[in-house]
Amino acid sequence: MAGRFQRPICTRFPPEPNGHLHIGSAYAIHINYTTAQTFEGTFHLRFDDTNPLKEDISYVESILKDMEWLGYSPGGHVYYGSDYSDRIYAAAVELIQQGKAYVCHLSPEELAASRGTLTEPGTDSPYRNRTPEENLRLFQEMRNGIHPDGSCVLRAKIDMASPNMNLRDPVLYRIIHAPHYRTGNVWCIYPMYDFAHPIQDMIEGITHSLCSIEFKDHRALYDWVLAELGILEPPRQWEFGRVNIAGAVTGKRYLRKMVESGWVDGWDDPRLPTISGLRRRGYTPESIREFIGGIGLARQQTTVDISLLDHVLRQELKPNVPAIMAVVHPLKVILINYPNEGEEMLPIENNPLTADRGVREVAFSRELYIDRDDFMEVPAKGFHRLAPGAEVRLKGAYFIRCEEVIKDPRSGEIIELHCTYDPRTKSGSGFKERKVKGTIHWVSAKHAVTCELRLYDQLLIPGVNLDDIGGNERLGMNPDSLHIVKQAVVEPYVQQSNPGERFQFIRHGYFILDSMNESSGEQFVFNRIVSLKDGWKR
Repeated sequence: MAGRFQRPICTRFPPEPNGHLHIGSAYAIHINYTTAQTFEGTFHLRFDDTNPLKEDISYVESILKDMEWLGYSPGGHVYYGSDYSDRIYAAAVELIQQGKAYVCHLSPEELAASRGTLTEPGTDSPYRNRTPEENLRLFQEMRNGIHPDGSCVLRAKIDMASPNMNLRDPVLYRIIHAPHYRTGNVWCIYPMYDFAHPIQDMIEGITHSLCSIEFKDHRALYDWVLAELGILEPPRQWEFGRVNIAGAVTGKRYLRKMVESGWVDGWDDPRLPTISGLRRRGYTPESIREFIGGIGLARQQTTVDISLLDHVLRQELKPNVPAIMAVVHPLKVILINYPNEGEEMLPIENNPLTADRGVREVAFSRELYIDRDDFMEVPAKGFHRLAPGAEVRLKGAYFIRCEEVIKDPRSGEIIELHCTYDPRTKSGSGFKERKVKGTIHWVSAKHAVTCELRLYDQLLIPGVNLDDIGGNERLGMNPDSLHIVKQAVVEPYVQQSNPGERFQFIRHGYFILDSMNESSGEQFVFNRIVSLKDGWKR
């Protein structure tokens, strides 16, 4: 690869600043970034900002932030296609002077109809044979804002009978009377991507214009532009296989519609596969890099399930985050034979897989909370948790036995359990007289920290393809993709935590203290990153 050019290898990632990066974008970034690294070359980030109707500085800022966070920093090599406007315009003028481009006044509908089909050639525009002088005058009028939007375009003059539809006199420039987020109202004509792209690559000294396989048929136009402009040692376009992420929405138009319709809570909604959404959900840059690095350089279209990313993240978090106790749906337990004002501190390991993470002291008292799911008044077969007359171990503490069930007299709902504890069974005491089959987690009621849990699931109904229900995307969204628990309780260990810190909530999954304003010293909001169960199948 490196021997094809007399200059150093140079690659680029050219996002359009009209949305946030997503997991599919990260794959394209990875291919370009690692290729440059492998051959000791340079990696560029270039914003393809040649459509003022959808672009905004906020998207530029989000892309810069996401790439730094992912670990694919372009360093000082950040560029903007709009900065090359004069040179792209000059290239168009050069093509007109050579008789290789013309101004066409066909309506958009007429132009589309004239291009023919995959089996039938197109028909020449009635404006195709205008003289270079007339085309230069008309193009200058377009530049000066004389013509309204959609009234005319600049087209390349190539071959209306070409089997490659991209060579049937493609549009090079169109009129858009709208302010640009960087250049304001300086320009009212803007180049099409297929025309601007090779020129931008040439200006920056790009060697390898790496793109996904759907752009393969565009390569002929890329080469034509550079050849007609007489570029020596031009950049080359190379395609890699498109990677589809099953279980994730990566189509930008779908993402935009979901955000703008208010179906999700912004571009960083933790249910979205945007990089900002994944970051807020609690995924790490290391897990994302390992996930996309494991895909490799695909040559053909391939599909990877998003559950593989969850698998990679679990493997990273399991030995590295504190494993603490949280109760999702609290049920009070009163230890009737424990001293009324009694209290003690119990040592519990911070991570059972990593001894050097040490232990923490956990407060234990007469009144506790356990999860409602850990109690059954009439236990089903195989249920080994707490039930009337049954005994379980409290993690890191004692055996307890349920002696009495207290219910609300009106509703019949269970409101608390009266239990006894056996002081001889303290964890670490060596007690062996009897065994219990179940161990459950708990939180001391007087020390519990109330928090909000946001339990996320897949945004789409499993098996739904949004392309198959075009226009009805809302019907494909999982109504249970977010479940909010307002009154969960957790160990006071979290009180000194900062937004962005991750934990394993024992038996419930991996969680992160939300990075947004909802998390404060008074109100803790935790996002579930992934469950403990691994759904990925090798």
